[in-house]
Amino acid sequence: QQRMDTEARGIARLAERIIKAMSAFKDAYRLETAEFDASLEAAFEYRKLLDQLGRDDLPRFELRFKELLNVNTINEIANFNAQLARERETIRERLARINESLTQIDYNPGRYIVLESQISPDTEIRDFQGDLRACTEGALTGSEDAQYSEAKFMQVKAIIDRFRGRDGTSDQDRRWTAKVTDVRNWFLFAASERWREDGAEYEHYSDSGGKSGGQKEKLAYTILAASLAYQFGLEWGAVRSRSFRFVVIDEAFGRGSDESTQYGLQLFKQLNLQLLIVTPLQKIHIIEPYVASVGFVHNEGGRSSKLRNLSIEEYRARKAELRV
Repeated sequence: QQRMDTEARGIARLAERIIKAMSAFKDAYRLETAEFDASLEAAFEYRKLLDQLGRDDLPRFELRFKELLNVNTINEIANFNAQLARERETIRERLARINESLTQIDYNPGRYIVLESQISPDTEIRDFQGDLRACTEGALTGSEDAQYSEAKFMQVKAIIDRFRGRDGTSDQDRRWTAKVTDVRNWFLFAASERWREDGAEYEHYSDSGGKSGGQKEKLAYTILAASLAYQFGLEWGAVRSRSFRFVVIDEAFGRGSDESTQYGLQLFKQLNLQLLIVTPLQKIHIIEPYVASVGFVHNEGGRSSKLRNLSIEEYRARKAELRV
């Protein structure tokens, strides 16, 4: 009886350990064990799964898994990271080219504008950059440690899951993806107004904070003109050129001050741009010295639009007749 009692207690302890192991296995692999019970009666289910794993010979594919992880997945993440780095350098190069154009513009008498960039301190962006680096660290030298492969896989999976959109946070993940993969968000931009004679800074503009509307417009026109010069490959002062110079400005100068509007138009004239300006009637007197023709659009009752084209001379003659 004593031996029987001892054996019974041993069997009970063993059954308890088996059930605990089953429960831990179910927690770790919920999808594969959704139909399993954590009981001795369900032991055959676990045996069937073990037999299937044996037939599949999964351990034989561990080396192949590591090879594919390193050669394909991690390499693609490295390529993705390198592409983002190239785009980051492209922004810096373009900024330098635009600054070359900005030095040709007198923002104020004796002064010009220089655009500056700083690394964004945004936590999400910094964390994303760190996660990308972590995915590729040690990938070139590699490791025979199975835990290394598993850890790298989980790092890559965490990023891919957010790109795809996780259940319950798909909208949030979509906004996060758009934010962290747009390299323009990796920078904070500012403008420095400097003296032409020695390059000393006169004033610093950060997000146009604290500036008047006219100052903001003037700064925007200056950067726009320099960007157009870079985009079209324009040369300052070149009268004859085969470069493309046509620019459409919609809803132009509607709320801007007359002074900043004239400043912007004078800049575009310096670039010898061909402009099509869409603007309210009250701004005609501002753009009149800079245009060769005027097109009046009239829509009676919102049913059909009519367009009347006039040369600037015809417009002035017609305006004088109406004034008389």
